[in-house]
Amino acid sequence: MTEAATSLVVLAILLGAATAGVVVQPLLPETHRSRDTVEAVRLTLGMIVTFAALVLGLLTSSVLASYDAVDSALRGYSAIVIEADQALREYGPGALPIQQMLRSFTAASIADTWPGEPRPPGVYPVGLAHNPDDAVETPTLGEMLERIDLAARQLRPADAMHQRLAFYSLSRVEELVQERWSLIEQVHDSVSVPFLAVLVFWLAIVFFCLGLSAPRNFLTYIVTALCGVALAVAIWVILEFAGPFSGLIQVSSQPMREALAHIDASLAR
Repeated sequence: MTEAATSLVVLAILLGAATAGVVVQPLLPETHRSRDTVEAVRLTLGMIVTFAALVLGLLTSSVLASYDAVDSALRGYSAIVIEADQALREYGPGALPIQQMLRSFTAASIADTWPGEPRPPGVYPVGLAHNPDDAVETPTLGEMLERIDLAARQLRPADAMHQRLAFYSLSRVEELVQERWSLIEQVHDSVSVPFLAVLVFWLAIVFFCLGLSAPRNFLTYIVTALCGVALAVAIWVILEFAGPFSGLIQVSSQPMREALAHIDASLAR
């Protein structure tokens, strides 16, 4: 289920709970609508609202921290791509095939991770992942990176300078492999479904009680509906940040595109 569909389901649950409260309200005996009963319900409702607000705040803080971590990791990942390309260029013509492989890997990563954006020019595998959030973990991209690592290990430097460059190039490629797995683990940090279900359950109780005690007039209905929309949008934003490579709120592809531009400029020299 998409983020938008999940938010619409949440909205339907909240408004359905409020509507159920409005329907049940006139059916309650007079003793259940007394002032003391209403005050007791409001006191209990206040505790639930407090817990729901805490959970909503924790979810928001968690997904924002996860999103920022993925963004930071992607920038570090792109920097390592640039460093590896720089070392390979300094090595000389013997490392040119590895540079070209690195270029194909970077372009394929961009095209597959951000399918809604223009694809980089060139020939490389595309359409590797069905879900953008799984693009970083695509086996084909992993195999491409493994081939780059193997080719870097097969460099045969002729002198001390090339030996140092070969060692540095290999270390950057190995770091690239490590950072890729670190990025994969961070991308898979998502919102806990049971945690979200509990939050929606609490909010449904709040809206049901609101329907039980609120005056039956048009203004109350409009405000309740707007409140439900606001909470559904908040859930949508949380889910959007939880999927950093899908939806409307995505991690920027600019760092990877800058790395690709650096490789292209290096190959053009």
